[in-house]
Amino acid sequence: MTHLLEQITHPDQLKGLTGDQLEQLAEEIRALIIGTVSTNGGHLASNLGMVELTIALLVTFTFPRDQIVFDVGHQTYTWKILTGRREQFCSLRRLGGLSGFPKISESDYDCFNTGHSSTSISAALGLSRAQRYLERAGRTIAVIGDGALTGGMAFEALNDAGQSGENLIVILNDNQMSIGRNVGGLARHLEKLRISTPYLRMRGSIENLVTRIPLVGRPSLRLLRRLKQLTRMVILRQGIFFEQLGFKYYGPIDGHDLPGLVHHLEGIAGLDGPVLLHVVTQKGKGYRYAEESPDVYHGVAPFVIENGVTNGTAANPVDAHSFSDAFGRTMVDLARHNSRICAISAAMTSGTGLAGFAKAFPARFYDVGIAEQHAMTLAAGLAAGGMQPVVALYSTFLQRAFDQLLHDVCLQCLPVVIAVDRAGIVGEDGETHQGIYDLSLLLPLPGLEIYCPATYEDLETVLRYAVQAGKPVAIRYPRGRPWPGRMPEPQEVRLAPGSAGETKTCLLDRYKLRCLRPGSQVTLAALGILAGPALDAADILAGEGIDTEVLSVLCVKPFDLDSLVQSAQRTGRVLLIEESLVKGGMGQTVLPDLLRLAPGTSCRLMGIEDSPLCQGKRDELLQAQKLDSEGIAAAVRSLLNGCSRSGSAL
Repeated sequence: MTHLLEQITHPDQLKGLTGDQLEQLAEEIRALIIGTVSTNGGHLASNLGMVELTIALLVTFTFPRDQIVFDVGHQTYTWKILTGRREQFCSLRRLGGLSGFPKISESDYDCFNTGHSSTSISAALGLSRAQRYLERAGRTIAVIGDGALTGGMAFEALNDAGQSGENLIVILNDNQMSIGRNVGGLARHLEKLRISTPYLRMRGSIENLVTRIPLVGRPSLRLLRRLKQLTRMVILRQGIFFEQLGFKYYGPIDGHDLPGLVHHLEGIAGLDGPVLLHVVTQKGKGYRYAEESPDVYHGVAPFVIENGVTNGTAANPVDAHSFSDAFGRTMVDLARHNSRICAISAAMTSGTGLAGFAKAFPARFYDVGIAEQHAMTLAAGLAAGGMQPVVALYSTFLQRAFDQLLHDVCLQCLPVVIAVDRAGIVGEDGETHQGIYDLSLLLPLPGLEIYCPATYEDLETVLRYAVQAGKPVAIRYPRGRPWPGRMPEPQEVRLAPGSAGETKTCLLDRYKLRCLRPGSQVTLAALGILAGPALDAADILAGEGIDTEVLSVLCVKPFDLDSLVQSAQRTGRVLLIEESLVKGGMGQTVLPDLLRLAPGTSCRLMGIEDSPLCQGKRDELLQAQKLDSEGIAAAVRSLLNGCSRSGSAL
């Protein structure tokens, strides 16, 4: 059989293919996606569900004259393959390769970068208004999933777009999921549209009638499908949420029926005003393991195609030995002994390690959907009402709840625990998902304590403290596992002020820097798990006769300045190391007081530079930022060689 995909060099070629050829093309694209993701990792289930819809869009519209915004953007693999990036697709999510999300720097066909949920309708409406004002030809399309539609920003955009009069097309890709099953009133509304009892009853009657017609019968399946769609629209038309907002609503239609998709897209392409096409797709379509477990195969590590296995175990978004898993286990244990502890997730129940908590304590678990702002203020309300809420968010999504954290939690000094998962370098998902901004956002907030555990034991101990602290506490920890080496016991345990009589098990030293290795020539103060590379760097330097002191920073706010000053006075040189932005981070916060109390100290700040951090393996990105052991050792040599003036910071 001729491989059609290899012959497609421009999307306009799709317009000349027959229906059978388009079906063949869809299967070839699925095979390429499965093969590439099995090697590189990536978002599998969502992309397999988008193949036919993407093909139909390219057949119907003329891009890039027409413009399209994909919500979240992790479902654009077919789009990339068919818009001139097939030969580069093997580099997906690799350092220097293709991003797993739309990226305007990659292609003229990508008109807007996305990575976070619920932004597409706002962006597409803006593009549409700009096109009209500048008198440019072309339609603007937003493709948004039913999970992303639960985000508050999407509701705001729908409200504006519905009354705008703009020729905006919104395609609702309804696969009944975000990462996990969708929750909330809108999900129930869409379910009603999909399986209305009157519709199902009439559909059965029409099917029986048509199949009895001589000569037509079963060969009229395509006509039957269109009758079904028309019937559904007639029966469900009254009270449809989208029409009440001002959209012309069409659907639901089968998102894997290529002729039907092209027919409907051609029909709405010429309509005036805002239009919403409701398309029902199957997440994981075409790969059995992803069809059966679309949540597990939402985002996966490399796996074996034949059995869906990765590293000897079934693909799972939560590593059995990860910070997320340790957090989830501790939450379950704490909740068994404290009936006021409750947990909140924003559509990331499994990813944040809370699946066990949700199962054990369903009455104290709240999955609010893709709604981080609501999650944070819900936590504030629960705390004000006497509960002890823990809200678990990925670092990159916590950014969306900054106002609520400041206004509703910190200014009221409410006892909310914020578990900041995926803090630091995340890796292959690229710029929009790196957790490098949270510390700069969190440090200025009043009354907020901030911890960065280096080990699972640190995380467990700090979490046990946080739920009874009576104040806002943030705990930020990375994706995956701690430093692979064994963390040595601190050389000295220094008790926090006013802690006489308490024991170490009560986390007396939680505020204090921990000396993991004494030294006399230079001090490395490393935040969280970067204590591991700092220790490795100290070993490298020891072989060169350089005596390095390594301090582990568990609590970044309030910061143990006294211990750092004492170390600086002994060594005269300090490197402050963090896996977050240098600007506004731990180092810049601590540095003025350090230089005031230990004048003449040579200092250097090490962290993430002030530029977007692209996709790549975590180790590759740490090396690129010189935050690996060799990079830290090189910075120490530079400091010792006088590249940093006394009393200054580089």
